Amino acid sequence: MTISEFLHNAYTAYQAVDIAATALETNGFVRLDERATWQLTRGGKYYVIRGGSSLIAFVYGDGDGCKLVASHTDSPALKLKDKPVIAGDFSRLNVEVYGGALLYSFLDRPLRLAGRIVRQLPEGRLVSENYVSRFTVAIPSLAIHMNRECNDKLALNPQLDMLPLLSLDNADSVVPDDTVSFDLYAVPDSPPFLSGLRGEFLSASRIDNLSSVYASIRALCGKTRGICVAACLDAEEIGSRTRQGADSDFLQSVLARIAQAADPGQDALYKFAASSLCVSLDNAHSVHPNHAEKSDPTNRAKLGGGIVIKGHAGGAYTTDAVTSAVMKTLFDRAGVRYQTFYNRSDMRSGSTLGAVSLGHVGIRSVDLGLAQLAMHSAVETIAAADLDELDHGLSALYNSTLLFSDNDVQII
Repeated sequence: MTISEFLHNAYTAYQAVDIAATALETNGFVRLDERATWQLTRGGKYYVIRGGSSLIAFVYGDGDGCKLVASHTDSPALKLKDKPVIAGDFSRLNVEVYGGALLYSFLDRPLRLAGRIVRQLPEGRLVSENYVSRFTVAIPSLAIHMNRECNDKLALNPQLDMLPLLSLDNADSVVPDDTVSFDLYAVPDSPPFLSGLRGEFLSASRIDNLSSVYASIRALCGKTRGICVAACLDAEEIGSRTRQGADSDFLQSVLARIAQAADPGQDALYKFAASSLCVSLDNAHSVHPNHAEKSDPTNRAKLGGGIVIKGHAGGAYTTDAVTSAVMKTLFDRAGVRYQTFYNRSDMRSGSTLGAVSLGHVGIRSVDLGLAQLAMHSAVETIAAADLDELDHGLSALYNSTLLFSDNDVQII
């Protein structure tokens, strides 16, 4: 599957995990069950899913620690409430905003309903299934004749202005009759496209952060050395405070099982973590072609500049001198282009799941990503060439050996 196909078809975290699991199984990975005892074999390839929307895959090679790449499967969207149909002159969908969406970008474009539903079978068993609607909906903006100031100022009320138009008449439901409950979202459904004089720009929904998920799974299915892990976690856009998010015990529990298999001793996880490196992989803001003043004077990321190494004095990004040096050395050896990124000192920084994960597992960490424009828009933009750099960079990481000793490291 190409990156464009993945970005288009992975409507929500549930579809993203399902597609990733299929790719992993095609490449010989075996699914594990959290409820069972794991019997790991050196050289084996495994993955585990929690909640249908988070996935952790790993190659159980030799070594005392791991090389972990963590990304997130969710993106801003409009989440349907439990009683989703609002009757009136038209039927509309009652939604609330999920994550920090750039709301105006969701207007006047096709949206599809996707996520999961829970159905009740005749014998009383409840079954969770992924769901994608056969139809699309749209949110009509208010015409300029009715809002003369719209080009000067635009304030959108989520309860009034962001309700998708469902039907001309009073619709009863949007899900199958045997549905008991659901986690459904109205998400952009415009196909990805290339633009620019040479087709150098890739624009699509959910680039943040499915481009990272795609790249990490792709690299893990390639040539690796040692213990390599790809953690694709849900709920980053809302703070990661869910059972399957970075602020849960999911990643910690999986790493603990891997560590225990490698070293049955009492302090297995702590020794394992001390010998490991985490790459928190989430995208960064590119310098904007029309607003260059919004970027840092000397550490500004740019489309086409290669992988971004992100730093922040307040710890929003986890990069330090050692982990930055490790990645720069790996990239230099592999001929991978990279650049550094800091926010302007007078602007609030975003955050990633790396800092959240460190609250549960004390692993050396570095924040990387791709430079992108229009983050959290219904259509985001990156340089297509940067995806190749990310592929090569992650492959260089997974195919390396890192030997840590306090703050020193040997790279083989």
